[in-house]
Amino acid sequence: QVQLVESGGGLVQAGGSLRLSCAASGLTFSNYAMGWFRQAPGKEREFVARISGTGTLSSYTDSVKGRFTISRDNPKNTVYLQLNSLKAEDTAVYYCAAGLIYGRAAHDYRYWGQGTQVTVSS
Repeated sequence: QVQLVESGGGLVQAGGSLRLSCAASGLTFSNYAMGWFRQAPGKEREFVARISGTGTLSSYTDSVKGRFTISRDNPKNTVYLQLNSLKAEDTAVYYCAAGLIYGRAAHDYRYWGQGTQVTVSS
């Protein structure tokens, strides 16, 4: 049974930082691309960042480039998202996802975590 468990969310002031973690189990982690998505109230879920199985490839949505960094530790079966220079518009539930396709669309990812709330106060 595949499980993805996010942690690290919370309340932070604008300009602050958070580090999200996503621990995976029940799958051969290095075989899977990992993605982070977010969903703000009243909005659709959107792509934030992705990283390939080996960690050699990564990309971001334009609104977070230069502020967020995705990384992974395959021996620990964990993917991270470092969030710096946070803005109020980054407030959302953040989800990690695992898939065999290194994609930007939600349908590229088969397994999803339960989400962790990030709230940025202005």
